[in-house]
Amino acid sequence: MSETDARRPGLLERLEAGPVVCAEGYLFELERRGYLQAGAFVPEVVIDNPEQVTSLHRDFVRAGSDVVEALTYYAHREKLRAVGKDGMLEEMNRQALALAREVADESGTLLAGNVCNTNLYDPQNSDSHRPTRAMFEEQVGWAAEAGVDFVIGETFRYAGESQIALDVIRQAGLPAVITLAVGQQAETREGDSLADACRRLADEGAAVVGLNCIRGPATMLPLLAAIVAAIDVPVAALPVPYRTTEDQPTFQSLREADPSLLPDGRPFPAALDPFTCNRYEVADFTRSAQEAGVHYFGLCCGAGPHHVRSMAEALGRTPAASGYSLDMSKHAFFGTAPGLQEHNREYRDRL
Repeated sequence: MSETDARRPGLLERLEAGPVVCAEGYLFELERRGYLQAGAFVPEVVIDNPEQVTSLHRDFVRAGSDVVEALTYYAHREKLRAVGKDGMLEEMNRQALALAREVADESGTLLAGNVCNTNLYDPQNSDSHRPTRAMFEEQVGWAAEAGVDFVIGETFRYAGESQIALDVIRQAGLPAVITLAVGQQAETREGDSLADACRRLADEGAAVVGLNCIRGPATMLPLLAAIVAAIDVPVAALPVPYRTTEDQPTFQSLREADPSLLPDGRPFPAALDPFTCNRYEVADFTRSAQEAGVHYFGLCCGAGPHHVRSMAEALGRTPAASGYSLDMSKHAFFGTAPGLQEHNREYRDRL
């Protein structure tokens, strides 16, 4: 640990001082920019175009993220095997951690490792549990060697899988942020209540427990109060920035009225644009989640830096990117600043 690291407050210290913001959404944002393939969602961009990853890390920090999360989501043995890229496993992980380390060091933010659902774990098949643990051990081992401040384990639909990830992270001597992903039924895939699953994770030593991904602000918010009431560690909430509804509570379940242009009839993952939350909706969720008792905030797939900035500002912060927050007083047609041409302002209702 460097002298700078020793002086820098850790995750728990920062949570004691106030909310923590952790920007996510790297896969979708880099796919939109043309550097990552939707469907596979494997982060080979860290090798092929590392400058794009570094740039996005910096954009998220500038927008208000307290954490630089290494882009190792889906960079595990099972996923890479499934898409024929298993030879890239170690290089991809070490490169992602190095890129994140550079930005965390220059900005004084926290560095987080990352593991996620393996798509292999099956609670009914005990033979899947050992290789699941082994995958976590590989990735957490590389993260520990890189000197991460903590490890995020996320998007777990099976509570049992999240508990294995937590145990591996704890065995490495690192704080763990563990978040569950909730499908159309508000429970784990085993059928456990979210409050019970989160309570077990907290009891087993997770530093932060909560929900991430899959559900948008409107359908994640109602689930948070029961979790806050059930546990005595900070609660995390990182929705996807999409307008999910009671009838369509996940971004995979969202449907267009006319799906005729969509290759498989569903907007997920590459035609979600009409459902995207605006920055004011993100701010409203942030304030409501904070009132519900959430302390660890973020946004997942679909988030851009403008969403993160809105979240940070809703928490009372003024990150560097706030210097360019909206100011319509200077607009030629809608503005109110002195010196604007009145004939333009009079025309605004005809625009």
